[in-house]
Amino acid sequence: MTGMTGLEAMVRAVFEPDGMLSGADPHYKPRAGQIEMALAICEALQHKQALVVEAGTGVGKTFAYLVPALLSGQRVLVSTATKTLQDQLYGRDLPRLVQTLGIPVQIALLKGRANYLCLHRMELARSEAILPDRASVRALAKVEKWAHGTRTGDLAEMPGLDERSPLIPFITSNRDNCLGSECAHFKTCHLMAARRQALAAEVVVINHHLFFADLSVRQSGMAELLPTVDAVIFDEAHQLNATGVNFLGQNLSSAQWIDAARDVLAAGLTHARGASDWSALAALLEKSARDLRLLFPRESSNRLAWVQEAPQGVDGIEFRSACEQCLAAARQVSQAMEPVLDSAPDFPRLQERLMDLASLVERFLQPAAPGLVRWAEVNSGVRIIESPLDIAELFQKQILWGQAAVDVPLDTGWGIDPDDQDTPTSLPPARTWIFTSATLGNDDSLSWFTEPCGLTQARVLRVQSPFDYKKQGVLLVPRDMAPPQDPQHTEQVAELAEQVARALGGRTLVLTTTLRALKQIGEHLKQAFEGDASLEVLVQGEGSKRELMERFQQGGGTYQGGQAGFVLVASASFWEGFDVPGHALQAVVIDKLPFPPPNDPLVEARSAALQAKGRKPFMDYFIPEAAVALKQGAGRLIRRETDKGVLVVCDSRLIHTGYGKSMMAALPDMSRVSDLSLLLPALQRLRQLRTDSV
Repeated sequence: MTGMTGLEAMVRAVFEPDGMLSGADPHYKPRAGQIEMALAICEALQHKQALVVEAGTGVGKTFAYLVPALLSGQRVLVSTATKTLQDQLYGRDLPRLVQTLGIPVQIALLKGRANYLCLHRMELARSEAILPDRASVRALAKVEKWAHGTRTGDLAEMPGLDERSPLIPFITSNRDNCLGSECAHFKTCHLMAARRQALAAEVVVINHHLFFADLSVRQSGMAELLPTVDAVIFDEAHQLNATGVNFLGQNLSSAQWIDAARDVLAAGLTHARGASDWSALAALLEKSARDLRLLFPRESSNRLAWVQEAPQGVDGIEFRSACEQCLAAARQVSQAMEPVLDSAPDFPRLQERLMDLASLVERFLQPAAPGLVRWAEVNSGVRIIESPLDIAELFQKQILWGQAAVDVPLDTGWGIDPDDQDTPTSLPPARTWIFTSATLGNDDSLSWFTEPCGLTQARVLRVQSPFDYKKQGVLLVPRDMAPPQDPQHTEQVAELAEQVARALGGRTLVLTTTLRALKQIGEHLKQAFEGDASLEVLVQGEGSKRELMERFQQGGGTYQGGQAGFVLVASASFWEGFDVPGHALQAVVIDKLPFPPPNDPLVEARSAALQAKGRKPFMDYFIPEAAVALKQGAGRLIRRETDKGVLVVCDSRLIHTGYGKSMMAALPDMSRVSDLSLLLPALQRLRQLRTDSV
């Protein structure tokens, strides 16, 4: 392995004005923050440190961690927040950089099993005609044709297959229905091939979901991979805690039971037709799941708290009775499989799967263990969840206790006793851990991120954005707007967004904190611009996030006066990861400060935990959460050094309260105005700037 001095020298040379990057990209300019981050990562790689880096927008964090990682000669695991970013790293950034640096490095891409075509499941789907509609039947025919030529089996590579297609669950496996080495297609399995390639590569690109799925169930292929790497790098690390909490708990859904019922029917009719009334058995499983679902409210956009014997709004006696019906159905179907277990590997796996589901039901009939929180989510089905409040314990054991914890499943308590005098608690990390994102907190210690992730002992580095926000952006916080709790507030936000969009000719993103505001503002803008060919209003839900971002980026269709502009009204996930650089986006309007919903079960549990420690939930939890979310939303505006735009935050608490002023400090340091009339000239100049550049 290259010594630290040598590695640092090589990294510096790559980022020099006449270095390799400048030779490969004529638009490359050295950035002090990028070099600072890269050198910090050099040190972490040499000394096996845990390093947390907040790298402001425009720093170039991807190359800042990839250059030292590649030049170090170490085996590296890179985890991203989404499959889209994963594909971008593997398909664009890494190949480009490997070629630029001229080093022989083998890279591999590893996704969760639901991304790979399962040949066995595809055969079942065709032979049993169990697909939900004709469109799925037509799509299956295209998949079968594609299957003859694909080398990877990655469904993202198949043209025309929507990632939301109802066909996908029928042609992919999950940990419940995978037959493993018993499968007739095991030797040609696309998932197993991807795992083998990952084990042979120097750099492997995964995503956060896959990382945590492995730590919780040990069946994703990561169990063999993680112990072999020298460094783990998490990009977009701000999503780690939320992702980890989701995977490290337990969840039971009506969809799991219905899927099991469907697979019982398919396996029975394929391998043991006549041995049992498989249709009746599948119907029994499905009915038990639907009866459980009927206990819950028809629709709910919120999580249902669960502090007694059943979720909020559900009768405890009826809940227990419905769960016992699920148990009885699982046992009856399992017993029916006994005579045919040896006829096909599907049956033992199905029986094990039903018993696992039954164990989950029994778990949820018992009180939750201390430190865990439960809730229910209701939509077309129901999902009940039990999870830890954060991932601090996990990463403390992974990093601070080193290799001793890596190979021990989480659900056994990791096999480590903190009270055991022989248990090491101060060993150096077994490998380097890097965590980076543009937004990780609103204080110097980045406590919003480091505390719930158990990284308070890690080195922290904050690298400022190279953008000149004073020249590139203007911030408006209207002083005369109704307070957020006033019923008139949302309508006033809609009217202001309308004026901003008219002045700019579209090019406006409206971010809301609630779905109710999303709907109200969206309806107002659609009515306001009805018949106006120069403006088109998009609302979240009218397509996937990727589709909406692509349409927004391209602008609307042409009309007699030129090209139409877009206004997009969105909430939730659009506060981050919505990347539209250039003139297509010139205004971001935020309806109010994005505080966590106080009645959310996780929020309530985290608040209670802080109170038990003598801390103040509003100061130590609600404000940091809102500040980070606000910073993420504001970060949608300026994505390049040439971008210009306006940010409007329609919440006067930002300037009239003490906590608002601390949240203001988390925002980019833009020029400020206090009235829309003062902003309109700036909007006109932005519109003219766009026109002149066309």
